[in-house]
Amino acid sequence: MHKIVIVGGGAGGLELATKLGAQLAKKRLAEIVLIDQNRAHIWKPLLHEVATGSLDTSIDAVVYHAHAAKHHYQFCLGRFVDLDPERRTLRLAAAYSDEGQQILPDRTLSYDTLVLAIGSQSNDFATPGVKQHCHFLDCAKQAEKFHYALLNQFLRINQSDQPQCLNISIVGAGATGVELSAELHNVTKLLKSYNMGNMKNEQLKVNLIEAGPRILSALPERISEAAKKELTRMGVRVREGTRVKEASSSGFITSEGETIDADLMIWAAGIKVPDFIKDLELFQLNHLNQIIVKPSLQSSISDDIYVLGDCCGFKNEDGSWVPPRAQSAHQMADKVRENIKARLANKVQKDYHYRDYGSLVSLSRFGAVGSLMGNLSKKSMFIEGHLARIMYVSLYRMHQIAIHGWAKALLVVVVEKIAKVVRPKMKLH
Repeated sequence: MHKIVIVGGGAGGLELATKLGAQLAKKRLAEIVLIDQNRAHIWKPLLHEVATGSLDTSIDAVVYHAHAAKHHYQFCLGRFVDLDPERRTLRLAAAYSDEGQQILPDRTLSYDTLVLAIGSQSNDFATPGVKQHCHFLDCAKQAEKFHYALLNQFLRINQSDQPQCLNISIVGAGATGVELSAELHNVTKLLKSYNMGNMKNEQLKVNLIEAGPRILSALPERISEAAKKELTRMGVRVREGTRVKEASSSGFITSEGETIDADLMIWAAGIKVPDFIKDLELFQLNHLNQIIVKPSLQSSISDDIYVLGDCCGFKNEDGSWVPPRAQSAHQMADKVRENIKARLANKVQKDYHYRDYGSLVSLSRFGAVGSLMGNLSKKSMFIEGHLARIMYVSLYRMHQIAIHGWAKALLVVVVEKIAKVVRPKMKLH
């Protein structure tokens, strides 16, 4: 039986495994294996909510083993470390418990078709001190680590006899930095409801630091200006044109020599594909370590290897790279699925064409800003406020439909609504 191995259970990888499981594995036309180093899936655009406690991973995460059993694919826990395209094998590193005890040995898996969907991570640009002193939000574990640190700061200030401020500095004013800034103000307002009234919103001092001339530089200027206006109204100090040259235990040091004090520091500036892909010395890569692919999303070194999501380097007709967004991963997953099925049936594969449906940035309960692209006119429509917030939430609902199906996704939404009545609005542990 044809064996399809998917490495990476992010948005694109999980959607692909789910649909191939239903369309091929259920009919015994192929064996589908999904590999991920984590046990559960959280939609990456929501990691800022995990970091602030607005989202509880123990409740809202999709457990791979359980999901695989219901959707006809197999799940394998492991960290991908090596690849042999000639033998069509890949290697997974040994897995260890937190106490250092080996759980799983070093393993080698074979494949007939391989799909790489390993995602991306923050790019610290080798800035001194960043790895030692900053939090990152590349995965649920990192987001939870920041959440615990944030709770400790809230408790410290709430129990202090003297009024104190909580200084949080975020480097990188892309979607993650902007959304996290707004969400921090949202959860701070909730503290009074949980007997932490001594930590008031006025005591939260958030610096959003951007090296470029404006925040959300990848999005239209109108969206950038609207987001900046709303963040400023909340009390966020937006510092554009500020380059960080070093991170220390007390804060960030700018290229001008200024120290921006911080009790908590987050690095959310830029992305790259993990360096081990470059160390493999197999693929043709771009400046972000993304694997350059053919129009069919097959790698240049082997037609048996497809690439999708943040780790995929695909050039549009105008020479620009497809942006590392959730909508890109979703579109690529659909095209890879179609092309794998076509290849198995000895049919012609089709080229991938990126379609920009617009961009939305959440400002927590304060609303959202963004633009929607018209399919007919090809023009964008600027939206903000509650309408934009509804559209933003709908993107996550579409992802839930893709991995659960309409009926189960609807049940998930109903359960979420019921749970909000009985559980706290933010995670406090």
